[in-house]
Amino acid sequence: MSTVLRAGLVGLGVMGRNHARVLGALDGVQLVAAADPRPGAAVTGVEVVATVRELIGRGIDMCVVATPTATHEKIGLELAEAGVPTLIEKPLAHDSKAAQTLVEAFARNQVPGAVGHIERFNPALQHMRRRLDLGELGELYQVVTRRQGPFPARVTDAGVALDLATHDIDLTAWLTRSRYSSISARTAHRSGRGNEDLVSAVAELANGIVVTHLVNWLSPLKERVITVTGELGCFVADTVTADLTFYQNGVEPVEWDRVASFRGVSEGNVTRYAIRKPEPLVTELANFAAFVRGEGAEVVSLAEGLTTVRVAETLRESADAGATLEIQG
Repeated sequence: MSTVLRAGLVGLGVMGRNHARVLGALDGVQLVAAADPRPGAAVTGVEVVATVRELIGRGIDMCVVATPTATHEKIGLELAEAGVPTLIEKPLAHDSKAAQTLVEAFARNQVPGAVGHIERFNPALQHMRRRLDLGELGELYQVVTRRQGPFPARVTDAGVALDLATHDIDLTAWLTRSRYSSISARTAHRSGRGNEDLVSAVAELANGIVVTHLVNWLSPLKERVITVTGELGCFVADTVTADLTFYQNGVEPVEWDRVASFRGVSEGNVTRYAIRKPEPLVTELANFAAFVRGEGAEVVSLAEGLTTVRVAETLRESADAGATLEIQG
């Protein structure tokens, strides 16, 4: 493998073009070609070929797959068999069977693989996780996520459970270092599309933390908020602005009754942290390149991607059954 990694890209849609922009500027990486069968697909300064086979033939050292979810299995298998280290955009696959097939193929061929759960690289969440690991909230009690906004035209083959809720499923397990043990969910179809466009779910993690996910494509308000509550207060991360705020449990009683009725019985400090805010996609791809080189790097493993798809599947099964379902570890 050369000092400069020769990168390939499959898919030149909205997310694919973002990958092309970052790969084209990343130190130690050269974007040599992209594959997209659509007539007119192009990226300035990059050769575009029609097939994955042609892309592999350009002698690439790593590849990013940014195509519709239903195509991930076929493309990923072709790259695994060719021995190309690959990052597959989230979700890993359209169902757990396909995701399992990908995990096994990369393992069988001893090829590095990862999943593009980009929210893990949001500065607010990176900072939150470090503080959680230091025990700054004490024992954790609850995680609440809100991910809602208008329908994105880029999505054609998945509902909110697989496309959006997988962000929060992955982040919750990662932030708390625990797995999902059960989930109860409800879904709705309100916009006339074939897939669900609203999800409300309550889950429990193996360590006893209670989780609530609210997800939809129906709101004019775009929200991307994660709140983690523990015995010493709560962290609130807004991943749109990459802000992290700490609400400390109160230590000073509120003596003015009228104010207490609005603010609660005690007050603590509120701190919005000043943190560096690098672009998450740059951090993700720089880490993946380091992973391909065999250096220490943070990536989302294929096995983690499989687990997330399984939880999302169970969420939809719970909604269909109208029941709380257990999730096997």
